[in-house]
Amino acid sequence: MTDLSAQPPASPVPEIPTVSLKVLGHVLKAGWADFWAAPLFGIFFSIFYVVGGWIMLSILYQAGQMWWALYLVVGFPLVAPFAAVGLYEVSRQLGQGKRPKWRSVLGVVLAERNRQVPWIGALILFWFMFWVFLAHGMFALIMGLSALTNITNSFESLMSSQGLLLLVVELGVGGFFAFVAYTITAISLPLLLDREIDFVTAMIVSTQTVFRNLLVMVTWALIIAVLMFLGMILGFIGLFIVLPVLGHATWHLYQRLFP
Repeated sequence: MTDLSAQPPASPVPEIPTVSLKVLGHVLKAGWADFWAAPLFGIFFSIFYVVGGWIMLSILYQAGQMWWALYLVVGFPLVAPFAAVGLYEVSRQLGQGKRPKWRSVLGVVLAERNRQVPWIGALILFWFMFWVFLAHGMFALIMGLSALTNITNSFESLMSSQGLLLLVVELGVGGFFAFVAYTITAISLPLLLDREIDFVTAMIVSTQTVFRNLLVMVTWALIIAVLMFLGMILGFIGLFIVLPVLGHATWHLYQRLFP
């Protein structure tokens, strides 16, 4: 007779599955369907990011420093996943055949403040602030300190050879920062909403999932980047559709990986 007490404890990290590229088409379709099934939730959770984008652009415009909008565009995807936590709950309730209600959805979102999601939020906020600091440092290193104080011709300076070099370097470095943030949040946020698990384990699971499904997850990251960019260049208005669809689709991708 087997002594169950002698069995090693089960690993808190679930087995990492693999999926094919075709799953991305399915999850985008499901995300679109969830958005139209409960559009007001998507608009509500997106409005904070749209208004935040307007405020930041307004501050840059008033200061005559619109070229810094590049850092906003590159850094925006670092914090955008947190708009999706409420959308995950909407998709979860729709998947259970329920009609999402404001009280239940907002109740779940508010309850997350006492769980593990804020820890990842703090980590990503630190990552975003470090990106802004590094971006300013690269600007000063490549363009020179005078460009930081010369507001009248800094935009023209960006069109110079040094300016183009700056754009290439910052897009490359910013892309790296965004990919790191994506790697640790792509699966960890829906996982934390769905299961009782600590945030470190959730980030490990997310990272392992990304690297085990590298082609699929990199393709998904590129889809997110392109759609986010299109949403932002339309004066952030496009984010009212892009953010909800991507949020719902991410939940369905998680469900395909960890049903």
